[in-house]
Amino acid sequence: MKLILNDNEPIFIQIAKAIEDEIISDGIMENKQIPSTTELSKLYKINPATILKGVNLLVEKNILYKKRGIGMFVCEGAKKIISENRKENFKKVYISELLKEAKKLGIDKAELLEIINKSL
Repeated sequence: MKLILNDNEPIFIQIAKAIEDEIISDGIMENKQIPSTTELSKLYKINPATILKGVNLLVEKNILYKKRGIGMFVCEGAKKIISENRKENFKKVYISELLKEAKKLGIDKAELLEIINKSL
């Protein structure tokens, strides 16, 4: 699991996003176990309580579930949940800002689509 910490958001949220990234990229498959909080804590030199807070955030979102005495596992359908959440966030953050800026610049729908198509 790849993790490059930044100062823009809390560490536990960055941990949760890193786990989500692994799930969405098939690094950790549905119904498979994720590394333990102890393993992640040692790997990234982060307090285990911080790791646990990030993991619990994913439990609340039905991305992970706990098998008592064994560990945390990826829920069936987790990849779809993550994808849908991220698409919605993409629309709210990036697309709305794109449309606001296009409007300021006088770019109409046809021109915006042309710009996007040329950029792909």
